[in-house]
Amino acid sequence: MSTPLPSRPGAPAMAEHRVLTELDEVRLRRLLARQAGPEPLADALCRLLDESDVVPSRAMAPQVVTMLSRVTVRPIEGGPVRSVTLVYPAEAQAEQGPLSVLSPAGLALLGWPVGQQVQWTKPDGRLARWEIVAIEYQPEAAGHFTV
Repeated sequence: MSTPLPSRPGAPAMAEHRVLTELDEVRLRRLLARQAGPEPLADALCRLLDESDVVPSRAMAPQVVTMLSRVTVRPIEGGPVRSVTLVYPAEAQAEQGPLSVLSPAGLALLGWPVGQQVQWTKPDGRLARWEIVAIEYQPEAAGHFTV
C-alpha cells in the first residue's frame, strides 16, 4: 500500500488525491479483472481505482505520473536518483527500469505529481520512500493519448 508522506518544512505542498486518465482507469480495471495477483496488491489497486480522481487524457496535467510515464525518483533515505518507467506487468523488468504498476513501488507512484513523496512496504517488510523528482516522459503531455 502507498500513502503520501506529510510535507517537510520548505517542501512543495503534497497532493491530496491521485489523478488517473480515463484510459488508464479502464485498462487497470480490466487488468484487475483478468489477473489474480497477491491479495494486498489487488486490494491496493482497487483502492487506488476507487479513490482517484479520473480525467480525460487530454486534460491530464503534465506533472502527474500516468501509465507509461518515465519518472525520476529519489530515495528519501539517500542514495542515487533513479529513472523508472511505469508499465503493465507483461513489460516489467524492474532492474532495467520498467516497473510494473502491480508492484508495490509502481502502485505507490501512479497518479501522484512531481514533488510528491510516496512510500510502500518492500517484500522484506521494510518501508521504502521515494520523492518524485521529475517526469521525463508522460504520454499525455507528448500528445500520445491512446498508447
